[in-house]
Amino acid sequence: MSFKAQISQGIPTQLPPKRGYDTTVSHAPKRKDVLSKDEKKLAIGNALRYFPAEWHSELAEEFGLELAAYGRIYMYRFQPDYEMYARPIHDYPAKSLQAASIMLMIQNNLNPAVAQHPNELITYGGNGAVFQNWAQYLLTMHYLAEMTDEQTLHIYSGHPMGLFPSSKEAPRLVVTNGMMIPNYSQPDDWEKYNALGVTQYGQMTAGSYMYIGPQGIVHGTTITVMNAFRKVLDKDETPAGKLFLTSGLGGMSGAQPKAGNIAGCITVCAEINPAAATKRFHQGWVDVLIDSLDELVVRTKKAQKDKEILSIAFIGNIVEVWERFYEEALFVHLGSDQTSLHNPYAGGYYPVGLTFEEANHMMAKNPSVFKEKVQDSLKRQIDIINKHAAKGTYFFDYGNAFLLEASKAGADVMAANKIDFKYPSYVQDILGPMCFDYGFGPFRWVCTSGKSSDLRKTDAIALQIMEELKINAPNEIQQQMQDNITWIKEAENNNLVVGSQARILYADAEGRIKIAEAFNEAIKHGELTAPVVLGRDHHDVSGTDSPYRETSNIYDGSKFTADMAIHNVIGDSFRGATWVSIHNGGGVGWGEVINGGFGLLLDGSEDAFRKLKNMLFYDVNNGISRRSWARNKEARFAIEREMQRTPGLKVTLPNLVNDEILNRLF
Repeated sequence: MSFKAQISQGIPTQLPPKRGYDTTVSHAPKRKDVLSKDEKKLAIGNALRYFPAEWHSELAEEFGLELAAYGRIYMYRFQPDYEMYARPIHDYPAKSLQAASIMLMIQNNLNPAVAQHPNELITYGGNGAVFQNWAQYLLTMHYLAEMTDEQTLHIYSGHPMGLFPSSKEAPRLVVTNGMMIPNYSQPDDWEKYNALGVTQYGQMTAGSYMYIGPQGIVHGTTITVMNAFRKVLDKDETPAGKLFLTSGLGGMSGAQPKAGNIAGCITVCAEINPAAATKRFHQGWVDVLIDSLDELVVRTKKAQKDKEILSIAFIGNIVEVWERFYEEALFVHLGSDQTSLHNPYAGGYYPVGLTFEEANHMMAKNPSVFKEKVQDSLKRQIDIINKHAAKGTYFFDYGNAFLLEASKAGADVMAANKIDFKYPSYVQDILGPMCFDYGFGPFRWVCTSGKSSDLRKTDAIALQIMEELKINAPNEIQQQMQDNITWIKEAENNNLVVGSQARILYADAEGRIKIAEAFNEAIKHGELTAPVVLGRDHHDVSGTDSPYRETSNIYDGSKFTADMAIHNVIGDSFRGATWVSIHNGGGVGWGEVINGGFGLLLDGSEDAFRKLKNMLFYDVNNGISRRSWARNKEARFAIEREMQRTPGLKVTLPNLVNDEILNRLF
């Protein structure tokens, strides 16, 4: 059967043969056994709903074995046998070009070169899922193949509820992930309800089909590392030969060594999973692969002496690296951690003292002891980081819930006021005041032709727009503009593409709109050979309410509210987005954040011109307005500037209070 026929078919008409366990790809760790006997029956019954009754007897036994072996029902039998990757948009069977663009993005997120655990439909972060099982994938692709431009597909945590009549102005797709009643939004609730097959953790861009491989985070990481060095180095110093020590080479964390190379420093990144480290090495995202602490010390000292720009992947535990570097008096200029601490007890963090295999076994067979090991390891890691910090290391939380989970473990990580952490979030110190408050965030696009020539053309278009905008840009954003011009000039040379022909660029609303208009014009006149999909990371100005990351520099008490993210996804949906998504838990953990995203197809039409202006403008300025109301001076500057040039925009501004008045009261 052809690829198009398989896509259109959806759930197969004949029961496919069982598949063997694929040992060539990385698999998700076994999840905890959390269901009662009756709940396991319910989980199997829930899974069987996708299939005809005559298959139930055979599949019930098979799904029961999957549940017992893996803690989840993935339906491996129904995984398609065609190659999974983003095909050119016109290769998809679709009545709607917008629907075809969504199919392309789904397949890109499940591409084994992109996805962390492709057979379990997990893109990154250990549990960031596109779907819960393969039946959901098959049915979703079927619906997208059938969809017209006057229908909308609604997806509940991976489950395609169905096609509903709508309009050409409506989104073609609405996605929610993990939207739990608040009292049922703790980590143990995710374990239970995900095992039942009724919800999933969509991370940020995995469950909204907008992940573009590690490139998606390379740019933000590069900006963070460059500006962290600017904070700690003298003006005449460069990062060459300076050491950035961190951990994690899985999904988004795999961007760290590449970002370090672009920033011009030495990066040492520890990764306990040999497959993940080796994958990044073979993809060219890391220069050197080392599995011996002794060898690591020798190589790092040489790099410091020779002032090299070098990235080293160390296969081992980060805690041991911190400790050994302290013993060897290796000075660490910058330190962080990007392991998946939003998911600390199910594969997101591997404690010191256990091998990778021992940890995977213990987390499934003896979760209570494993939790103790994780917490002991976090305390030990913080203890040694504190010693480095006392010598001058600048350590920052990379928004992965590292400090939050360390505090829950009882580590010595709290500031003197016992409220704040002693180390800043990178958003508090860098991305918040320097980028988000001014409206700069991770704008991204995908060339649906699949041609590198189209990507090069879009790079040239974006560069020209950014250089033109910089001429008249105010001083407050000159550095941001220049960093992005430098980035886009070097983007192709840095070998950033994994999977789809995609690019990311930090831009404000003006930049995003002008770049998108130029893309649409180029499509209209045939300069680009196929449409372009626009999107962004949820990690942006407006899309995410996350008190320990994206909104950690909100100080008016509202950082624990989620109104901004909800308004963002609703506002984008009626202003022209092709699809919208809203998730619980992305990036920092279930119950800790609400975040939303969008996709927008540019096809060269006048409709696309109209939609991109309305939607991109709101998508950014919604967040700037909220940040301005929180009394962030950079956001106040940005929104006042925007109101001066946009007559239809009128935003409530705060009246600033003299602190002396308040201090007299208490």
